[in-house]
Parts: sequence; structure tokens; C-alpha cells
Amino acid sequence: MTDHSSPARLRWELGIVLALSFGASGVYAVVTIIERLTREAALSSQTATINRPLAESPVFDLVYQLLAFVFGLAPVALVIFLLWRDRRPHLAGLGLGRPAPGLTERRPSPLSKRSNGSRGGWWLRETGRGFALAALIGVPGLGFYLFAKGIGINTTVVPTALDAFWWTVPVLVLQALRAALSEELIVVAYFFDRMRRLGVGPVATVVSSALLRGSYHLYQGFGGFIGNVVMGLVFGWAYQRWGRSLPLVVAHWLLDIVSFAGYPLAVALWPALFAA
Repeated sequence: MTDHSSPARLRWELGIVLALSFGASGVYAVVTIIERLTREAALSSQTATINRPLAESPVFDLVYQLLAFVFGLAPVALVIFLLWRDRRPHLAGLGLGRPAPGLTERRPSPLSKRSNGSRGGWWLRETGRGFALAALIGVPGLGFYLFAKGIGINTTVVPTALDAFWWTVPVLVLQALRAALSEELIVVAYFFDRMRRLGVGPVATVVSSALLRGSYHLYQGFGGFIGNVVMGLVFGWAYQRWGRSLPLVVAHWLLDIVSFAGYPLAVALWPALFAA
């Protein structure tokens, strides 16, 4: 009978999951930044567009955007399948679902001990932590982006180039959700679980996850790489401490919603800083 938890099998599984998701994205991003550096135009004068139209027709553009959202979650479905538990909470391996009493976080505080008895309070607490993480990352992250662009190590990032239709903002919110679920459940929750099972220490796991996160943002420039490595270190520390992924998903979702949906307003107010 095959040992489904053998180190060799886990290494192959981890490699396959990353090859189907952010490992492949990291390789493409490395090639992209090399190609960018070979261009005559300076890196700071180039653009990196995240959400772009997928068809000329608004109807078919919407259809393609929704298909990209659905099928883009396939790697998330894969790691849910791999870490699914027969007993409740089914998604405990991914740090999701109502935590068992006394296991709200890996280093419980007196406050968390008092609130563990609440049947529904856990998601409010974790959502609040997500808002706090978003504030911690968002404001300094924006400042660092402008600094990196100013010194010439980053492209001008265009969060959305979609035309304005009735469905544009809902689609951007969905794409932000897809990015949040994909990155936090694969690059953090799943990755941490498999690295722990392979005997890798917590510090090496946090650093490896952060470097992976930075790698697939290299297409934006070196500023995108550095900024996302820092974000990965903070998120990795939070997951290592709490053992919960909902705060990370909420924080990432909020950051991307503001970035995607707020970009046209930012360009209108401060074109010199944000316009391509």
C-alpha cells in the first residue's frame, strides 16, 4: 500500500501543485523581468497591467472574465481536496472554519481564551485581524511602490485597464477574491502544512513562502519583488502565530479591492503619480 505521507510523495505533490500555480508564475515572472531589462525603455517607463480586457465585445469580455475567475480557482480546489479532513472542521488543515476550543491561535492570548467560547465570534475576530493586516501593509506598501518607481526599479503598475461597464467593479472584486484565496491558501496555508510535514523549520518556511510570493511579482519590477517579500514575511509570521488563514485572505482581498477598484480614482486625482 502506498504511503501517502511519505516525504518523497509530499515533495512530488508540492512540486506539482506549485507547477500548476505560483511556481509556474514565478518562472514566467523571472523571464519577464529579464526581457524587460533587455528593452531600450527604462524599467520605470514600462507598464505592468494586472486586469486587462479579454475580448472586444463587452458581453464576451464579461464571459471571459467570469471564466477566468472560476477556472483560476482550480488550484485552490486542488489544495482543498488534498487537505480535506473527514471530521469537522473539514478545512482545519488550511486554517479555515470555526476553530476548536483552545485552538484559536497557536500562541493564545488572554483575550482569545475569553472569546473561544463564542460560537460565532471567531470570524469577527479574524476579520478584524484582516483589516488590521491590510492597514499595516497597505499604506507603507503604497509608499514603497512610489519610492521604487521613483528610483527606477519598478514599472508603472496598472491594476486595471478594463473599460467602464456595469459589471466592471463586481468583476474586479471577484478577481481580487480569486487572488486572495489563491495566494493565501496555496502559498501560505498549504505550503506551510507540507513544509512542516517535510520537517522544515518555521523560519525557513516563512522565508521560503515570502520568497515565492516575491518571485511571481517580479514581472512588476524589483520593487514588486521586495514589497511582496516583506508582505510574505508579515503574513507568514501571522499565520505561524495564529494558524488561521481567514485574516490573510481578508487582508489580501481588501488590499486588492482598493488597488483594482480605486485605481481610476487615483489616476484622476494624482495622474503624475499613478498614470501610465
